[in-house]
Amino acid sequence: MKPGLERLFRPKTIAVVGGGAWCANVIRKCREIGFDGPIWPVHPERAEIEGEPAFRDIMALPDAPDATFVGVNRRTTIDVVAALREKGAGGVVCFAAGFSEAKDEAADGPALQAQLLQAAGDMSIIGPNCYGFVNYLDGALLWPDQHGGARCERGVAIVTQSSNIAINMTMQKRGLPLAYVVTAGNQAQTGFAEIGEALLADPRVTTLGLHIEGIGDLRAFEALAATARKLGKPIVALKVGRSDQAQAATVSHTASVAGSDSGSRALFSRLGIGQVDTISDFMETLKFFHVIGPLASDRIASMSCSGGEASLMADLTLDSGLTYPPLNETQRVGLRAALGPMVKLANPLDYNTYIWPRTDAMAATFTSMMDPSLALGMVVLDFPRTDRCNASDWDNVIEAVVQTRDASGVPMAIVASLPENMPEEIALRLTGRGVAPMCGMAEALTAASVAAELGRDMPAALPVLLPRPPRDVRLLTEAVAKAALARQGMAVPKNARAGSPADAAKVADSIGFPVVVKGEGVAHKTEAGAVVLNLGTAGAVLQAADGMAAQNFLIEEFVTGTVAELLVGVVLDPAHGYVLTLGAGGVLTELIADTVSVLIPASPEDIETALRRLRLFPVIAGYRGKAGADIAAIVRAVMAVQAYVEANHGRVEEVEINPLLCGTERAVAADALIRIGVADD
Repeated sequence: MKPGLERLFRPKTIAVVGGGAWCANVIRKCREIGFDGPIWPVHPERAEIEGEPAFRDIMALPDAPDATFVGVNRRTTIDVVAALREKGAGGVVCFAAGFSEAKDEAADGPALQAQLLQAAGDMSIIGPNCYGFVNYLDGALLWPDQHGGARCERGVAIVTQSSNIAINMTMQKRGLPLAYVVTAGNQAQTGFAEIGEALLADPRVTTLGLHIEGIGDLRAFEALAATARKLGKPIVALKVGRSDQAQAATVSHTASVAGSDSGSRALFSRLGIGQVDTISDFMETLKFFHVIGPLASDRIASMSCSGGEASLMADLTLDSGLTYPPLNETQRVGLRAALGPMVKLANPLDYNTYIWPRTDAMAATFTSMMDPSLALGMVVLDFPRTDRCNASDWDNVIEAVVQTRDASGVPMAIVASLPENMPEEIALRLTGRGVAPMCGMAEALTAASVAAELGRDMPAALPVLLPRPPRDVRLLTEAVAKAALARQGMAVPKNARAGSPADAAKVADSIGFPVVVKGEGVAHKTEAGAVVLNLGTAGAVLQAADGMAAQNFLIEEFVTGTVAELLVGVVLDPAHGYVLTLGAGGVLTELIADTVSVLIPASPEDIETALRRLRLFPVIAGYRGKAGADIAAIVRAVMAVQAYVEANHGRVEEVEINPLLCGTERAVAADALIRIGVADD
């Protein structure tokens, strides 16, 4: 842990600057959580705050505090931070708002934030505009409000930009031990990645959760992921902003499908960071990793005493990437011996209810189900209300699951179909015994899916190509764009330009029929009627060109033998770098929205893996006896686009091939678009 951040997050002495209710709360909450070190209130007029003697200013403190909560107005905050730096303080939580988050153009927030950073120098700052943190491991906090967590010996660390969401997360009753909860605020000095690295360095932290509104320093995130991988500690991210697009789709299809959400997902996948979309999934996935960790494969088994539950578990696994392997003979023999002849054997398994409440029978059933090739066993079990029901028989199931885990070596989870049917005291018991208590079927399967994804072997990722937005961006003509890509190895149709319909007819004759006629300078040519395919005569070319609202024309050979059409596009995402998107091309681009995105640079293996994730891939590969496209040629075409982007880093804003005509022997760019400008060095 960085020395300054270690002093801040694990303080022996705490100072609280300010006399308002927020500051009083910090002192009160410190004592409630069990902080046993000195707490030094600082106020120029008050003799004591919350029973603690107050000091008139920073210089009057008996020593340099390890951690200081600064709860005064934003202008006074700057002076206090400067004094703390001079005193030799460890670090500061800046509570005040009104810095760079102020959106009013007339506001002086950005200037004040610059002054704050200058005042701090190399002293660590969290915020401004944040609640601070709670350290549940050591019983230390700089936190001005309520929180619902409890002390623990090991647990997960959470970093979020939202103080209110942080409060909500501490109120969970899911049996998830929280080690640290940190709010990052403006990240004026200390960003998400630096906070995350500091928390991962604590050996008592098992997993890191990031609730992210925006990514600032890509290199820092790459370093964070590398640290997590080295330590064997998973990272789970909840990234907001799915509805925002990195660029407006004014010219290309690529810009409309490769927005910031695609960029963040590609980044997290590249770095081995698990991503979820809801707070509930976030908390359950963190808990899964805390108890079980990454999974060795996607092979799972589910068991329940209800056919309805078994069916739900089967349905919810569709499109999750998880698989229920069919039972092998060894499993069948063991299950038949444990359950008798009346139970239908399958995975997911409905083991029926007649073996209740016999621990030995349930343990025999569950253990027989747990083939060594499985990565996870899940037992669906909702617990009854303790205020109205007797739950003693459910203890037998818990014991059977623990025995199964010990006997088989397969990780185990107990899954309640409804979150409220997993009481907190039960969840804590299960966590303590190494069984994951999962609240909700869908959440449990999401967590298992992320765990399987992070459990696969991943080579160290190459650094992403950092975003460098160009200026004076212009749109190249299709002919110029294709020529530029051809120099990088892209296959393009034979083509020539024409300045009139009559010239178009002559050019077509020299190229050889059939041909394609395109009107130049028209975006979305198909919709505008500015492209006509498969013309077999000079007369047909003349007629087609006459009917287009264009001054110039591009005449190309008509490529035959196409197996599938793909979109290959690159968009400069200011937050994540260059996003390379593959998808169904031509008229299918918007119709079926079948796309996969990666970040540049990508390896040929990355590109082929992305292709295989497309729903269109069975068509590309060939189906029902039809010949497939040349996969190697497609990969070469995509790599040519990447090579062009790398060669023009800082100048290119967007590249799109749509469609890339994928045939049995080649992949040809039928249309090309490039937006390029001047590097802003």
